Amino acid sequence: MKEDDEDIHTANERRLSELIGPLGGKLHTGRSRNDQVATDMRLWLLDEVKVIKSVLVSLIRVLVERADKEKDYLLPGYTHLQVRNWHYLRIDFNLKQRGQPIRWSHLLLSYATSLRYDLERLHQLTSRISVLPLGSGALAGNPFKVDREFLAKELGFQSVAENSLWGVADRDFIAEFLIWSSLTMTHMSKLAEDLIIYSTAEFGFITLSDAYR
Repeated sequence: MKEDDEDIHTANERRLSELIGPLGGKLHTGRSRNDQVATDMRLWLLDEVKVIKSVLVSLIRVLVERADKEKDYLLPGYTHLQVRNWHYLRIDFNLKQRGQPIRWSHLLLSYATSLRYDLERLHQLTSRISVLPLGSGALAGNPFKVDREFLAKELGFQSVAENSLWGVADRDFIAEFLIWSSLTMTHMSKLAEDLIIYSTAEFGFITLSDAYR
């Protein structure tokens, strides 16, 4: 961008005109900054969601694979760091710990289950992000008979906004994504906290690799 560019859209039109000449001035035909900004935000978030989905799938896969390989390991299960029953259990590594015996794999799969539902919720949210506002104009459409279905296909949107006022004004998808993020990070925090507690000297159930210290 240059100092005299009003915004990113002005910069885009200027740069396109530098490349292809006066034809670049048609970039805003049938469009306004209102529907362009709304479209920009949805495109950016859709790209970010693809990355997040890929990372979630990879993490779930790691948890499932580790659970399969390490299903013979046992450890005490706790509720709110309280014991489920009050007698002592002798674990196969000859330590006495209070708690109901569970498999390490069972704990890993509990994390994987939470993340699987997070991934499912993100898939559901994606369809509400992937709605094309372009063609809504400033607020009441445009007279140029823009082929919005074609634009949606070219830009990778699943559907088009059925109401132009809604198309330029809606930001619910951002709020939904933030709510989703908060819930997912709560699950990630739970996983991290369990690993922290179980790696302390008081518990000593696991040892973290130096790569994660």
